[in-house]
Amino acid sequence: MSTTPPLTALLPTGTWQQDAACRDTDPDLFFSTAEADRDAAMRLCATCPVRLDCLEHALETREAYGIWGGTDEQERKRLLRRRRRAA
Repeated sequence: MSTTPPLTALLPTGTWQQDAACRDTDPDLFFSTAEADRDAAMRLCATCPVRLDCLEHALETREAYGIWGGTDEQERKRLLRRRRRAA
């Protein structure tokens, strides 16, 4: 396991991230290429009260890697394409 600090150590107080289910989780879990890690990240996202805020952040900032808001890279690309077509 890495020595990367939990996400909350890097965030200002009062942000949606402070309420995230992953707030005390090693961020490397969400950027791993191991299938078991990706599955664990997705399960954690499924329980998160701010999952949609996280997903919206990832779409707005065009996050290219990792699990964000319970989606992977390909799912976010599809969502962005749908949004462009709908606009």
